[in-house]
Amino acid sequence: MSTATVSRTPRMVLARFPAGGPRGSKPAERFADERRDEGVPAEVVMDLASDAFLVIVPAVSS
Repeated sequence: MSTATVSRTPRMVLARFPAGGPRGSKPAERFADERRDEGVPAEVVMDLASDAFLVIVPAVSS
């Protein structure tokens, strides 16, 4: 049995990429790398419900 850790930190989705891209193609990872190069703490997560990779960042509260 495996357990998953769920983050309760508010997050915002910057971009969404379909999971069915060509083998070896990682557009979500490239997009996140570009954001990190700009100083944005982006990360890639998989949304199983929509079969998509999401590039997320911590939400900014105002």
